[in-house]
Amino acid sequence: MKPILPGGRGAAVEDVQRRLLQLGYDLGPTGVDGVFFGHTRDAVIAFQREHELSEDGIVGPETWSTLVDSTFTLGDRMLYLRLPYFHGHDVRALQEALNSLGFSCGDADGIFGSYTERAVREFQRNSGQPGDGIVGPETVRSIQHLRHVWQGKSARSPETARVAPARISEVLTRHCVAFIARGGAAEDVASRTVNLALATDSAARVMLATDAAHPDADVVLDILSGESTHEAGPPTVSLTTADTGDLAGRVAVALAVSRDESPRVARIVLPGLGADEHERQRIAVLLLDAVCLALD
Repeated sequence: MKPILPGGRGAAVEDVQRRLLQLGYDLGPTGVDGVFFGHTRDAVIAFQREHELSEDGIVGPETWSTLVDSTFTLGDRMLYLRLPYFHGHDVRALQEALNSLGFSCGDADGIFGSYTERAVREFQRNSGQPGDGIVGPETVRSIQHLRHVWQGKSARSPETARVAPARISEVLTRHCVAFIARGGAAEDVASRTVNLALATDSAARVMLATDAAHPDADVVLDILSGESTHEAGPPTVSLTTADTGDLAGRVAVALAVSRDESPRVARIVLPGLGADEHERQRIAVLLLDAVCLALD
């Protein structure tokens, strides 16, 4: 981004001013006027000081990123485990609520890491939702519905988070898993699955590959978009949008069938997912869980 400098004017300055005002900084009698001067510069410096940034009064990339993170509220965006980790005020609010409700995230540091994902999954299962670790509208509504239970209570984690994340990270380092993707939705799901594995454990041996002949792979998952062609090949899991909830078990069965082969290969035919980010991320979560289940 182009730095926003003292003396500047326009919509970008107004955006900065609105965010500072939202955070409680004093902009003087003129308020949001689109002029970067006086009280606005003082507020930027105060914000930088509070967040241990360089106190230069310039809204550069680091200050802007920190300002945006500070003004996210829970529900503004979908949260899930990925690299780089989601971070911001909304993540901290989520962690504080979950810790107060008894679902340990560890320290409420505003970073959506593997312990936070585990706590989200436990909360979801406890409240009758699919335990996919994705904080979408339904999960946010459930947390807000319990506001009277957690609001105002200590946000300290009820226990030190020593338990391993929900999926078995040891599996991800002990076995090499390669994903081959064909088709736009398949490529996105495969990429999300690899990213999710690395966010769970940076030493995970999970990767994208171009063909099944990857020399180091113990498991190869061939992911296709669209309808099944019924062509001969490895054990195939063919899904519709309605039955993606059965994905983990079906993939585990398909990999079990090829247990004596090296590498173990399974084909997964995904339904037309469109641009639904939540559904693609949910399938990535289920895929990674299925691999861990099959290889544990």
